[in-house]
Amino acid sequence: PDMVPAMSRAAGIITDEGGMTCHAAIISRELGTPCVVGTGNATECLSNGLDVTVDGTTGNVYKGIIAKKKDTSSASAETAGPVGYAEAVPITGTKVMVNMSMPAKADEISQLPCDGVGLMRIEFLFTNYVGEHPCAFLAEGREQELIDKLADGISKVTRAFYPRPIVLRTSDFKTNEYHDMKGGADYEPNEDNPMIGWRGCSRYVSDSYRDAFMCELKAIKKVRDEMGFKNLNMMLPFVRTIDEVKEITAMMESIGLRRSRDFKLYFMAEVPVIIFMADEFCKYCDAFSIGSNDLTQLTMGCDRDSDILGHMGYFDERNEGVKRAISHLIKVAHEHGKYVSICGQGPSVYPEFTEFLVEEGIDGISLNPDTFYKTKRIIASAEQRIMLRDLRNLRNQQF
Repeated sequence: PDMVPAMSRAAGIITDEGGMTCHAAIISRELGTPCVVGTGNATECLSNGLDVTVDGTTGNVYKGIIAKKKDTSSASAETAGPVGYAEAVPITGTKVMVNMSMPAKADEISQLPCDGVGLMRIEFLFTNYVGEHPCAFLAEGREQELIDKLADGISKVTRAFYPRPIVLRTSDFKTNEYHDMKGGADYEPNEDNPMIGWRGCSRYVSDSYRDAFMCELKAIKKVRDEMGFKNLNMMLPFVRTIDEVKEITAMMESIGLRRSRDFKLYFMAEVPVIIFMADEFCKYCDAFSIGSNDLTQLTMGCDRDSDILGHMGYFDERNEGVKRAISHLIKVAHEHGKYVSICGQGPSVYPEFTEFLVEEGIDGISLNPDTFYKTKRIIASAEQRIMLRDLRNLRNQQF
């Protein structure tokens, strides 16, 4: 995340390491910047001043500048950016929302005929708006400055999309990511495996980070109550236990953030325990958002950033075990009257995975802005096939 400012200025991005769901790939999609990850040796082969052409669609990097062929087809228009053209948009019963990180892109992305933002990542605000480890702010007595900067960034998105709902995911930095921020080395331990380490909710309930998380909560309250953007909702990442959920809920209520008709609390469904104990977690939230990237990683025991395992096919949301986990969550959540969406990478990449989600009855799908129109059409087509099948079955039963 600390590389995002530089990425925003880049014409193309090439990395040695990383898979399809690494930060470089995710942010590049939102920026509309061509990106090729997991090359293995790009930094050895490329040198300063060398002209290259980056084809993010095929994953190829060519020496020299290759002129792009002009194509007026709708397919090329869709890849040009999230909102560059007008197109008929089918109506769907499934809500279709977008994922985003950068407030500077909010006005542009909000022009999409989407149902809101299903995942707003707060991490970008820390790297661009704050630029310093939150604990460093607190140590210098600058709590209000931190709250104000976070609220300013959040409000740019809530204002652009108003009155459509925004689901803000609170911070999910790993120790290695926070460590590289200004002042981070003083507060972050070294972990051998930060991907399953001190992240998400486990930070919020720890004595050393609790006050920093309270600043996030106060920023959310400021945006809702002082700025008047009641379309802002909240999502907790990497939920592991019922006890931490109870403690975080108490922290929220201590400053007046309570679940209500216009303030929904989401849990990210990433750790398999939330699937196994869905009936219990339902008691403490209004909705679930499936983080299929981490859910696949933890279900398959497969590092999501491993280009080796990615190429071998181990990291794949379409795996039957992952799909069964998702089916179970949707079934149990609906039995308890809870909304279920997905904000992982899968629906933006695999049409058949999107069709599976619709078939299982998912309530909402949040995806990359650049794939909005394409995925919206896939969802509409899947819904129509389901209705046609059900009508045929009904007719056959009558005769």
